[in-house]
Amino acid sequence: MEIAHVPVMLEEVLRMLKVKKSGVYIDGTVGLGGHAEGILKSVEGGCTLIGIDKDEEALNIAKERLKGFDVHLIMDRFSNTDAVISNLGYREVDGILLDLGVSTLQLKSEGRGFSFLKDEPLDMRMDNRQTLTALRIISGYTEKDLAHILWQYGEERFSRKIARAIVNAREQKPIRTCRELSQIIEKAIGRKGRIHPATKTFQALRIEVNKELTELSMAINSGINILKSGGRFCILSYHSLEDRIVKHSFKELERKGMVSIITKKPLI
Repeated sequence: MEIAHVPVMLEEVLRMLKVKKSGVYIDGTVGLGGHAEGILKSVEGGCTLIGIDKDEEALNIAKERLKGFDVHLIMDRFSNTDAVISNLGYREVDGILLDLGVSTLQLKSEGRGFSFLKDEPLDMRMDNRQTLTALRIISGYTEKDLAHILWQYGEERFSRKIARAIVNAREQKPIRTCRELSQIIEKAIGRKGRIHPATKTFQALRIEVNKELTELSMAINSGINILKSGGRFCILSYHSLEDRIVKHSFKELERKGMVSIITKKPLI
């Protein structure tokens, strides 16, 4: 399957990072390599890029895309940036980019279990080496714990109703696929408007499976420790939970005199 990766807000990213020749940059969510390619081409390949991703499938595609550039591609979590660059022999970097959330590849690849539109096993792991899956959560979490993650990570106002419906359904037979789960949710709360009723639940499950918000907090702290004085840290976020963590973390770091926030308001 071929997926064309059009990097989000590339011009803004390049403007914010102020990429320079001979600089060292981290793309902590390198994915299919779209932003990485843009960064490298902006200085005609005259910088070093360290691309990190925990998705092996994406890394293999990025490897092909970035052939011929000075690139290190590492399969790891972006919360480990300090350890990654240390292992490569670097002490600090000129810029860091994080593009958060789920990728088009993950949504469209067969068998990944990210999409409520597909009849495939509930999985949602970005890193296939880990053991926790959406299936284990749906099958094993208590009703109370299910409701909690749906509310906390999906901001789902029908969290208790959906959790009860899931528990009732799994008592009758195991819930194994994305489509089965989405149908249970739709039956429980109905469908109004254009947004699918399973959207927030699937977001919550994905965040829980991949510990995305914990990883984000750790990544900011890890990244700040290796960022040169005058270096740039750019984060693309897609929902209020991510945005809240980014804003709070940077404001706290600014209060401590460790950073200066360049964009007082987010770029849209």
